[in-house]
Amino acid sequence: MTGTLGRRGFIGAAAALGGAALLGPLAPLAQAQGERAPGEGRPGPAAIATPPGFQPEGIAVSARGVAYTGSLIDGSIYRADLATGAGRILTRGQGSMSVGLKLDGRGRLLVAGGGSGQIRVVDAGDGRVLAVHQAATGTTFVNDVVVGCGGAWFTDSFNDVLYLLPDGGRQAPRAVRLGGEWAPTPPGGADWGANGIERTPDGRALLVVHDTAQALYRVDPRTGAATRTVLDGGSVANGDGLVVHGRTLYVVRNWDYAVDVFTLDADGRRGRFVKRITDPRFDEPTTAAVHGGRLYVVNARFDSDWSDPATASTIVSCSL
Repeated sequence: MTGTLGRRGFIGAAAALGGAALLGPLAPLAQAQGERAPGEGRPGPAAIATPPGFQPEGIAVSARGVAYTGSLIDGSIYRADLATGAGRILTRGQGSMSVGLKLDGRGRLLVAGGGSGQIRVVDAGDGRVLAVHQAATGTTFVNDVVVGCGGAWFTDSFNDVLYLLPDGGRQAPRAVRLGGEWAPTPPGGADWGANGIERTPDGRALLVVHDTAQALYRVDPRTGAATRTVLDGGSVANGDGLVVHGRTLYVVRNWDYAVDVFTLDADGRRGRFVKRITDPRFDEPTTAAVHGGRLYVVNARFDSDWSDPATASTIVSCSL
């Protein structure tokens, strides 16, 4: 998630609404939209609808092709089968938004709680909330997450820190301050810093996109020291979710309605622009995941009227 006036306006409205946009019952089963995607891997629908009144932002996909996304409106989590498009609400939120989320090796979802400053651990099988950690208070926005390098790492878009939730998820998260070449984020919550996060292809460091600086950084997880990744072409402006698949980096550029694709060095210090993916179905895309030879892109639709409980969105399937 990246900040603009329109998006900040949405965040304030969402906080005021709480669950108001979900007054009606959420659909227990959302149907796939459009034709089936071409046969790379398992064929599946070209787009998967999320329920009315559910505004998706993050995405995590299991090895078996089950996708999970969280609602910015009340924090509910939705799961869908990428092969069929059928899905259901896994767990209903209690008012705190769900932003980025990832699966760990124990079948749990690690969920970034946005302005609540919370990190939630959710059982991906039955939806039970296993733990809630208060990573930060005050002006904060816990935005995205990646699993690796000793635990789950979360970005805070209003503060120049990462939060490490150690493996197991039972210990309290600790803050790791970003330093080195990292461009400081102005205080107060008017400017957005750290957003999407991934691991380098060699798994030894982290990659973090900085919204205001319009730059990608390699971060040493031991110290928080950041060095700017040199990119030959392309852009990470309006960079939101990151996906690393092998040596390929996908940068979802929400307000540019595009995904820029780079080939990375193994250590993440340099990237070469490959191509830009655009699609008329992109509607303020925020995050993505790779599965079965396809790229699944989440539409957050920030400019839509989410006070209308009939408003809905999609996860679209694209060629890599």
